[in-house]
Amino acid sequence: MQLSAFQDGFSAALFGHAEHAPWLSALESQPGFAVYRNTVLKGCIDALQASYPTVCQLVGEEWFRAAAAVYARTQPPADGLLMDYGAEFADFLAGFAPAAELPYLPAVARLDRCWTECHLAADATAVDRNWLAQQAPDTLPLVQLRPHPAARWAWCDEHPAYALWQSHREGLLPTEPLDWTGDGALLTRPHAPVTWRPLSRAGVAFLDACAQGQTLEAAATSALAAEPTADFAALMGTLLDAGALIPTDSHQFTPRPRSP
Repeated sequence: MQLSAFQDGFSAALFGHAEHAPWLSALESQPGFAVYRNTVLKGCIDALQASYPTVCQLVGEEWFRAAAAVYARTQPPADGLLMDYGAEFADFLAGFAPAAELPYLPAVARLDRCWTECHLAADATAVDRNWLAQQAPDTLPLVQLRPHPAARWAWCDEHPAYALWQSHREGLLPTEPLDWTGDGALLTRPHAPVTWRPLSRAGVAFLDACAQGQTLEAAATSALAAEPTADFAALMGTLLDAGALIPTDSHQFTPRPRSP
């Protein structure tokens, strides 16, 4: 038997799929194997709980860990770097029957995932208000900006996902009932810590257009088409202050060390 076949079968048995490797039945019957299986599963669950703290706060630790165990058995890690594990957890929650009564949960989970991706992304020098002021007015509309590699943004049509996420992340108790309408979020990391702020529908459209390589003029048009009453000057100020944009010719990426 090839080593790779043994490793694949061993991994399948760890997550309860020994039918794919019947020759491992003798190994599974060993008491030590059950201990090892539980240790591996616990590591996956712990990693998911660390990456999705807001979801855990909303549903409680017992519920979360039970759901995480189901996820881990069906979608085990692809490598040993568990800090990046669980990219599809929000999609899993969207189809997880016990979460059907919490329709906002997948959107909140996506914001938790945005935080992780923002934290792990590469560094780069963002443009700021001074940079914008130095651009020639006649060429500025043709300038191409792109999202900072650590910028993440999201919009939820049905639920105030960002308001829910923010209040739990910051430990804030709402002073009045939430306005149950859709909202958006922008997460960035202009320096060391991840920061977040609300983002309008126009802001989401603008960043989407920048990610597609559109010029500043075209991206502004997309933003105003999404939200005709938007104050574009104020929006640009928000994005620049957040460190959400870099020039397309920027090569100042520095890999951000990943914690073990």
